[in-house]
Amino acid sequence: MKNAEASFACNVFNQQVMRERLPKDVYKKVMQTKKMGTSLSSDVAGVVANAMKDWAVEKGATHFTHWFHPMTGVTAEKHDAFLSPNSDGTVILEFSGKELVKGEPDASSFPSGGLRATFEARGYTAWDPTSDAFIKDGTLYIPTAFCSYTGEILDKKTPLLRSMDVLSEQALRILRLFGNTTATRVLSTAGAEQEYFLVDKKLYDQREDLIITGRTLFGAKPPKGQELEDHYFGNIKERISAYMHELDEELWKLGIPAKTKHNEVAPAQHELAPVFETANIASDHNQLTMELMKKIALKHGLVCLLHEKPFAGVNGSGKHNNWSIASNDGQNLLDPGDTPTENTQFLTFLVAFIKAVNKYSDLLRLSAASAGNDHRLGANEAPPAIVSMFIGDELQALLDALENDTKADIKSNVKFEIGVDALPSFKKDNTDRNRTSPMAFTGNKFEFRMLGSADSISCTNVMMNTTIADVLCEFADELEGAKDFNAKLKEILVKTYKENKNIIFNGNGYSDEWVKEATEVRGLPNYTSTVDCLPTYLADKNVAMFEKFKVYSKVEIASRTEILLENYTKVINIEALTMVDMAKKQIYPAVMEYTKEVCSVLASMKSVGIENATQEKLANKLSSSLKCLDSAVTDLEQALIAAKDSADDVYKHSRFYRDEVFSKMQSLRAVADELETIVAEKYWPFPVYSDLLFRV
Repeated sequence: MKNAEASFACNVFNQQVMRERLPKDVYKKVMQTKKMGTSLSSDVAGVVANAMKDWAVEKGATHFTHWFHPMTGVTAEKHDAFLSPNSDGTVILEFSGKELVKGEPDASSFPSGGLRATFEARGYTAWDPTSDAFIKDGTLYIPTAFCSYTGEILDKKTPLLRSMDVLSEQALRILRLFGNTTATRVLSTAGAEQEYFLVDKKLYDQREDLIITGRTLFGAKPPKGQELEDHYFGNIKERISAYMHELDEELWKLGIPAKTKHNEVAPAQHELAPVFETANIASDHNQLTMELMKKIALKHGLVCLLHEKPFAGVNGSGKHNNWSIASNDGQNLLDPGDTPTENTQFLTFLVAFIKAVNKYSDLLRLSAASAGNDHRLGANEAPPAIVSMFIGDELQALLDALENDTKADIKSNVKFEIGVDALPSFKKDNTDRNRTSPMAFTGNKFEFRMLGSADSISCTNVMMNTTIADVLCEFADELEGAKDFNAKLKEILVKTYKENKNIIFNGNGYSDEWVKEATEVRGLPNYTSTVDCLPTYLADKNVAMFEKFKVYSKVEIASRTEILLENYTKVINIEALTMVDMAKKQIYPAVMEYTKEVCSVLASMKSVGIENATQEKLANKLSSSLKCLDSAVTDLEQALIAAKDSADDVYKHSRFYRDEVFSKMQSLRAVADELETIVAEKYWPFPVYSDLLFRV
């Protein structure tokens, strides 16, 4: 790309394109919808559809699709041609407002948690005009919401849009109390730092587990992993650099502001981070980013792995959701400014979020729950499964001073002196960074670090938006009727901080001492697995909050709980079946062939009177290990059969897979991984970790 600035968003039907192609009155109405969330009339939709079609056709598009985010974790699309036949055998290109606004996919073919039966197929996709349409692979993509014929939401976009509206409404109430009359909307913003692995496709194609499950189900630890800490921010290999370069170019064409790229901690691991956007658009863009990562990797003879733990023994991949809130008159509401001690508006939003995280920590935890992410959380490579907050010593000192009615000693505009005359001094940040904290304040935003790399960021942002809206609503209800606003505000802030400061922890979240203190002293919940935390979705306080703000109904929450638990059991089941298949068809024959070779050599040596204790010991070890492998496979197969007995109860079913099936998988892996270390390299049936991690 010779001119990145000129090519940026060249395939996006964005504000600039609309200004050029739409009548002024229509353009103003569309902008009003994008900025304020107001609805568009069918007449306006018709004009937009025609302009959108003309623009897309000029760029080579032949089809359009309603692009949506069902509860599969990936996106979905159905392509229709612009062609419309005439009676004389010719065709014209048409795209109506009705086609723009509504589509009808088969709702029963997507996860619905019981909301749709097989015979109840109808569902609707509805145009989301707040997210720009774009062109990809000769098709016009129209971002849409997805719901059932009876109105229940079946996607991840709709609740996010609802939560953004709720947050805006409640945050504006607070801003009005502080005298702000210019802001008309408050937006949640997000930026998703995306971690991923790249492996050689030729090696990938030799591993059934990677192909089917996205992670290695077998694999002994290589002689070198990440111990030397030489990969993080290291020199980027030429092949990887070429991939990253093309990825940036393709993302930029779609208006995705990819900003940062670097090597991550583990070998073969990397990261991409974008500039902040509104949460809805950030979610759309992250889904596109993951899709393009995989697609472009193939062009370079690589495969992009987005599983949270593709390799045992080295760091897995996460996705850090950087979240903040901003008004449309230019204020970042989580920016303390140069004088945080005097910024009571900032303190109000900060304390509200502290309470939201404490009161609804279960919702934040379950927003990061999956079978893949269970491998990471609490494993000293990601935050613990216990939700806590890091706000830094200065902000804690400020809040402590507020609680104790004392003056906080906070120094603003502190210069960081390096101690070398030739090097410049610069402004020191008001907080350090804490990579062990699930929810860390990083200057003017919160970084939620629990998400897994394959996750959509929608659910997490729904939780963050709705929970703080709930607390802001409480604050506004009390403050709007107060006779003395300042006195009442101070009372609320002190009381709220005092009751919720147990969630704040600025120390080492990896330590055993913290786990003990968090659970035994502070009373913070520790949901160590997906199966533990997902049922809390239906806790009374959570249902009441979601229904109060009409983000979810209880039926919709129940359906999501069932979908996520079913997904957990399906993932473990697929992995277990893949392990059995690989063990029987690949590892068994390899071990037997090598054992035969060892025994043949041993017999030849004995026939000429040569005794070899080492060779005999190896033969015995192989024979013994093969028996253990067979026993472990049998145990896993029996566990899979037994799992069917609990299939009618999604809760019991998921717990059985966690407690019984997964433990049998671990036992099988341990035996197989030990065999890998004693079987000669030429006999082992698939590439080992040394190949996958270091031969890119």
